[in-house]
Amino acid sequence: MTLLEKLNQDMVQAMKNKDKDTLSVIRMVKASIQNESIKLGKEHLTEDEELTILSRELKQRKESLQEFTSAGREDLSEKVRFEINVLEQYMPEQLSLEELHEIVEQTIQEANATSMKDFGKVMGKVIPLTKGKADGSQVKKIVEQKLK
Repeated sequence: MTLLEKLNQDMVQAMKNKDKDTLSVIRMVKASIQNESIKLGKEHLTEDEELTILSRELKQRKESLQEFTSAGREDLSEKVRFEINVLEQYMPEQLSLEELHEIVEQTIQEANATSMKDFGKVMGKVIPLTKGKADGSQVKKIVEQKLK
C-alpha cells in the first residue's frame, strides 16, 4: 500500500471518528504530496519522493516545536507535538544508534575516507541509505565524529 493510499484510508477513518485534528494533519500531508506531484509534473510520486515530502513536513514541525518551546508558547507546542505524532506513524521504522554507527563506519571504509576532507563523499553515500530512517543532523554528527 502506497503512502497516499494509506493516507486516504486513514482520512476516511478520521472522518468517521470525527477526529478533526488528525484529519487536518492528514489533509495537510496529502496536499503537500499533491503539490509536489503537480510541481514535478507527475501523476504519481515514487515511494522515495513521498518519503522525502513526509520527512520535510516532519522536520518543519520539529523546528516549529523548538521555536514554540523556547518562546514559552505551550499552547502551540502541544498542537505541534500532536502533528509530529501523527506524521511519525507514516515514517518507516527508525534506525537505532548502533545501526547508524555501523552504516557510517562501513561507508567510511568503503569510501577509504580518512579525514574531514572526505565528509561530502561519505555523506553522499550515507544519506541515501538512511533516508527517512534517521535524522539527517544525527547522521551528520556521527560522520563528523568518525572522521575527526
